[in-house]
Amino acid sequence: MDVHGSKYKCTECGKCFQSNHTLTEHMRVHSGEKPYECYLCDKAFSQSRSLNRHMRVHTGDRPYKCSLCNEGFTQSCSLQRHKQRFHSISRPYQCSYCGKLFNTDDELKCHVRIHTGAKPYSCRHCSYCFARLDKLKSHMLKSHNEGTWLTCHICQKEFSESGSLSVHIRRHVGVKPYVCCECPKTFCTSTELKSHILIHSHVKRFCCGWCGKSFRHKVTFVSHFKKCSGNPEFTDIGEFISV
Repeated sequence: MDVHGSKYKCTECGKCFQSNHTLTEHMRVHSGEKPYECYLCDKAFSQSRSLNRHMRVHTGDRPYKCSLCNEGFTQSCSLQRHKQRFHSISRPYQCSYCGKLFNTDDELKCHVRIHTGAKPYSCRHCSYCFARLDKLKSHMLKSHNEGTWLTCHICQKEFSESGSLSVHIRRHVGVKPYVCCECPKTFCTSTELKSHILIHSHVKRFCCGWCGKSFRHKVTFVSHFKKCSGNPEFTDIGEFISV
């Protein structure tokens, strides 16, 4: 027995545990054994509680509810991340390249890759690399059939990314966590909110290179430019963003 009273010791790394059962579960970290298999997909787990959490992906069970918008989550840690990202006004992490502020350190690290061009997540089957882990997982699933499709428990539609599934479910249940600070309107996604905020702003980001007229909204600008330039196939607006 060690000085902390833990009598079950791992022979591989020396870590100690209070029970033989806990030690047995820990040993699977070293052996790679995953005896708990999902009967709905090809995933397997080293612990039964991990399998139970995974099954919520298939059943749609989301026991952890947000008290602010009622969105549900399969794990408590996911609920905490949601509250920090969508409902917290604190943004203590600032990008040293452009000054943009973020809720979490992970969001900042992911954003910085836009400036540095870093793509640390590489596919082991081909030469593709990605700046974000979720994009790699989506690629592996779509291109190499490796991973698990995520299914909407309401309409059974399948998604490759958890973020896309979450937005889809919000539309089913009417959850709109993004709130406009200028009016009572709420939105399902940050993109929708950003587009709406332009209504309250006098900034016109899109400038027509043919006539010089400016527009606040992309869709209005594209429609105008197609007529003004005589190019009905126009889609690339990058060079026309004025601010």
